[in-house]
Amino acid sequence: MCNLYRQRSGPQAIIDLSRAFRSLVGNLAPGDIYPDYPAPIVRMDGDERVLTTARWGLPSPAFALEGKKTDKGVTNVRNTKSPHWRRWLSPEHRCLVPFTAFSEPGRDAEGKYRPVWFELPDRPEGLAFFAGIWVPQWTSVRKLKEGEVTADLFAFLTTEPSEPVKSVHPKAMPVILTEAEEIEAWMNAPWELAQELQRPLPDGELVQILE
Repeated sequence: MCNLYRQRSGPQAIIDLSRAFRSLVGNLAPGDIYPDYPAPIVRMDGDERVLTTARWGLPSPAFALEGKKTDKGVTNVRNTKSPHWRRWLSPEHRCLVPFTAFSEPGRDAEGKYRPVWFELPDRPEGLAFFAGIWVPQWTSVRKLKEGEVTADLFAFLTTEPSEPVKSVHPKAMPVILTEAEEIEAWMNAPWELAQELQRPLPDGELVQILE
């Protein structure tokens, strides 16, 4: 599943597309984003929609932590019927995760791991959003050398894949929001309606990038 994505848009483009009221991030350095590192998200802060940052990886379920000293976090969420995730599906815990491209694990001609990249063509700055979930001020040990930390955390939903992602990774792809109506529904609608957004894009809407 997607454990590496790219974000190259500036703060103003993200604010404009998400209809955020303000930014808390200053300048954003464009680049590739890896699990357990800070990344931009758009979330609610009281009555305002704000652009801020959080650490990629939601708290892991208790069963996944048995016998472990650290919780590296869960980057992708699929089973929204799980009680572990259901508590964070209301609008106050939903967020938008800006991206310009994402990767799925592939193999080169020699069988070595190589990420395969996908993007949405013909969009301003290539910008779109993953349907995200965020949790404020969660205390855990992410890395032993780091010790106990308290941080805002996020992840994004996945769903069954469409082409061309399906040919590379047949199990899952991120839930992607491209239309203003989808963005507003994800941020505001009750879960009974918002859950309908957990679906793949139509075949062919994404394109594979040659790198």
